[in-house]
Amino acid sequence: MSTSSAQASAQTDHASSSVLAVVGAYVVPVEGDPIQDGVVLVRDGRIEAIGESGQVDVPAEAQVVDAGGGWVLPGLVDAHVHLGVWEEGEGWAGQDTNEMTDPVMAAARAIDGINPRETGFDDALMGGITTVNVNPGSGNPIGGQAVALKTYGRVVDEMVLRNPSGVKAALGENPKRVYGEQKKTPSTRLGVALVLRRAFAAARSYQAKVAAADGKHVDSDLVSEVLGKVLDREIPWRQHCHRADDIATALRLADEFGYRLVLDHGTESYLLADVLAEKQVPVLYGPLIVSRSKVEVRERSLRAPGILDRAGVEVSIITDHPVVPIEYLITQAALAVREGMDRDAALRAVTINPARVLGVADRVGSLAVGKDADLALWSGDPLSLQSRVLRTWIDGVEVYSFDEASGTGSVRPR
Repeated sequence: MSTSSAQASAQTDHASSSVLAVVGAYVVPVEGDPIQDGVVLVRDGRIEAIGESGQVDVPAEAQVVDAGGGWVLPGLVDAHVHLGVWEEGEGWAGQDTNEMTDPVMAAARAIDGINPRETGFDDALMGGITTVNVNPGSGNPIGGQAVALKTYGRVVDEMVLRNPSGVKAALGENPKRVYGEQKKTPSTRLGVALVLRRAFAAARSYQAKVAAADGKHVDSDLVSEVLGKVLDREIPWRQHCHRADDIATALRLADEFGYRLVLDHGTESYLLADVLAEKQVPVLYGPLIVSRSKVEVRERSLRAPGILDRAGVEVSIITDHPVVPIEYLITQAALAVREGMDRDAALRAVTINPARVLGVADRVGSLAVGKDADLALWSGDPLSLQSRVLRTWIDGVEVYSFDEASGTGSVRPR
């Protein structure tokens, strides 16, 4: 059956059954070998079975979708976006990315500024992206708490996978420019690092004060409470940095305070790939298809993800949406393959690797029994620019479909 026929045969109301069977698919589990004529069986929003046709028992009550030889992958994961806090085309009214009134905003939460009806969430579904990590921006040395979300829902609280999924911080040009223009600290790279050290030193003192109180009341310090979770390695420190010297500072600070470091962007990280591999620091690389808009991104390279992967770094590819529109996440992975990245590594970089960084790999990032039924049906190899997403499911519910006859896609009403 062609993918056109597959689409035509799939118009049944997906809500009519809690059991879904996608059959006749080239199934790519990511963690495991592809299955040529595969079946993915879903029950009550979770994957119940995966296997070759004839090996998986499809119940009579199942809604059956014939993939017609199309590729079924786990929903893609973009670990660094500003979806819903940086609303496209809304100007100042939709700009809630940076609270640039205090350099230390660790207590601010991205979840409080997310509009789940923002257009970018629909674009994500069109691109087969079912999980994102929404970050505050990089205007502050400490920008606030990120949140990992599914890309479909009416209310953001219903979409949460992990909150917080990390604390966003920034080194380099952005914070020194923002506060330098305000004539306050920090206005240099030295000052940015000082702000971070002071904040962590205060958090350590707060932790000691709470411990000494032995259960007695201590006035709350929201900033220190959050940074204490970073110091205790409960949540990762998401460090925005581009240049190799800023990356070295990020490593130095992580060594001083012992937290779990994740590099966001890491434009020049490929210059320190061996060091990052030795220290087991993951890199969320990107965005890849942008202009050299400022000094610190002049050395960006499409070859970088492949260099990092071959060195043993756990690398993910990110869009930084809306810097690169989120539906082009897979396009960036394809370009990285063109420039030498291993194909399987590129798929891991937009699925299981970012899921691990976010701490949600037990639910998403690969196709496995027991995981959430977040799937995308592609017309062909997703690393081919000729392929498109035909259907997207989150928790076993179809949330996006493409009609080949009209050439248009539609998102399930929220």
